[in-house]
This record gives sequence, C-alpha cells and structure tokens, in this order.
Amino acid sequence: MTDTRKAFLLEPPAAALPAALMFLRHARFRLLEDYFVKINAALETLSDEQVWRRPNESSNSIGNLLLHLSGNVRQWIVSGVGGAEDLRDRAGEFAARGSVSKGELIELLKATLDEASAVLLRIENECAAAQSDAPLQRVCKPQAYETTVLDAIFHVVEHFSCHTGQIIFAAKWLAEGQVSFYDDRRLNLEK
Repeated sequence: MTDTRKAFLLEPPAAALPAALMFLRHARFRLLEDYFVKINAALETLSDEQVWRRPNESSNSIGNLLLHLSGNVRQWIVSGVGGAEDLRDRAGEFAARGSVSKGELIELLKATLDEASAVLLRIENECAAAQSDAPLQRVCKPQAYETTVLDAIFHVVEHFSCHTGQIIFAAKWLAEGQVSFYDDRRLNLEK
C-alpha cells in the first residue's frame, strides 16, 4: 500500500544539491508527479460531458482549463525556454466547447508536460555542467514578455498549481464524494 502521507511529497536528496538544481528538480516533480497525478485522478471520476460543463458562460470548464494549462506550459517552457516554435491559440483554449474527449485532453497535457520536463532536464544539465545557476538567469521571451528562465519556470509552476486547485474543486463538486487524495485517518496514525 502507498504511504498516503508521502504520496505527493518530494523525498529529500541523498546529498545537498545547489539551489538551481533543487529548484529544477522541484519544478519537474510538481508538474509531473504532483499536479498532473492529482488532475488525472480527479478526472477518472468524470464523464466527458462533466469535463466540459460550465457553471455559467463567464466561467471555464475543466476541459478549457486543461487546454489552457497545455497551452501555457508549451508557450512558456517548451517554446519560451526551450526554443520550439510558439503555435499557441490562447483564445481557442477558452472558446472550445466539448470538442476534445477527456482521454485526449489528458494525453495532450501529459505529452506537453513530458516535453517541458525534457527542457527542464536540459537546463538542469546545463547548470550542473557549468556549476552555476547562469542558465536560469538567461533571458527568454515567452508570450512576448522578456523574463529570465527561472521566472518563466516559476510562473508556469505557480500558474499550474492555481488551475490544478480549480480543476480539483470542480471535480469534487461534479463527482461528490468520489475525489480524494488522502486518507485523513491514516495521516494522524503515521505521526
């Protein structure tokens, strides 16, 4: 059985790491092994129709948020930091109305996160080779904003966290009692 208390915690490294490497390690962990895992688990309880349900026309569906997360990660990390061509259609992320299945949305987000992870691993290797955080201080230009690589990565992780919370909230609302990540009874027993 999985230790539910540690399921979403990043284990400390065996030896001290430079701050740049810790930051990149943490960013990759949060995106792929924390937020994505929680989103995927929350969506397992929902139908395609529920994924695209909107409480009102001025709100987004979970489907819109998944397209938006994929677009943001691709634009800021894969393109902005990694140098890939930026083909984002931000307005289209919010205009979509049920045109993509839940499974396709998860596959798109996972593929985007895998590409972003490869970019972050490349930056991590550059920092390790240089024995410096200089690669994080490089200027990049995602979404026409000039920023540092560190700031771009931090933006994406923070942005992803915010929308992960919204997706989980909506999933808990739509699938009452079916979305849970922790066994509170075990949390208190494992002290």
